Amino acid sequence: MQGTDAALRPIWVDLHVHTVLSPCAEVEMIPPLIVRRARELGLGLIAITDHNSAENVEAVQRAARGSGVAVLAGMEVQTREEAHILCLFDAAEQALAWQETVYASLPQLKNREDVFGAQFVVDETGDYRHTNERLLLASSSLSVEEVVSGVRALGGLCIAAHVDRQAYGLLANLGFIPSGLALAALELSRLMPLEEALTRYPQLRGWPLVVSGDAHRLSEMCAHTLITCGEPSVRELEWALQGKAGRKIKLLP
Repeated sequence: MQGTDAALRPIWVDLHVHTVLSPCAEVEMIPPLIVRRARELGLGLIAITDHNSAENVEAVQRAARGSGVAVLAGMEVQTREEAHILCLFDAAEQALAWQETVYASLPQLKNREDVFGAQFVVDETGDYRHTNERLLLASSSLSVEEVVSGVRALGGLCIAAHVDRQAYGLLANLGFIPSGLALAALELSRLMPLEEALTRYPQLRGWPLVVSGDAHRLSEMCAHTLITCGEPSVRELEWALQGKAGRKIKLLP
């Protein structure tokens, strides 16, 4: 029965995975290889978080059917403050609805493949469907607060990405975490030891923390975050981050 301690189980998660839609990702980041790598690592839950777009989410979800790997629909939004925020949803439809808001907030410029790289939309087998010609590696006009509130309104949750990094980190760009900001957690980079991060950034203390791969290549996917929850879903993830109803989270090196 969902919601009882007896139904809880440990699940390894990586909540920050890019596909070939992100121009900075390697060509190996296609749905079947992402799912295969997740299985090799023992991951039970991953999130697809391409830059300012969710156009490859459904392909990865289809590729993962029957694999034992659950796939959250998401994206990594770059706010007007140049902070990266992971936006996570259960369903592709939610992510695509959020994508409409994000696309409307981006500069109306074409991507330059010679500068940034190609942005490929693929099917579940990894076969090419088309190229997204919109400039995705850009700041939206949405503030951090607008991103978090917009995602919450659609039933999703937000995690501030790689807050220990200077580039596109919330702490580096704002210098603080805004009071009352309804983030579900803060993300640490996979190469940053927890104690070092807490010493360097004391603002992290008291926040739920996750470690993700920010994977732009298969070798960067990781299993450093273990959640104990029921079904792999946004609600269960948030409960684990809150330590609610027997759910919990643990970071391992």
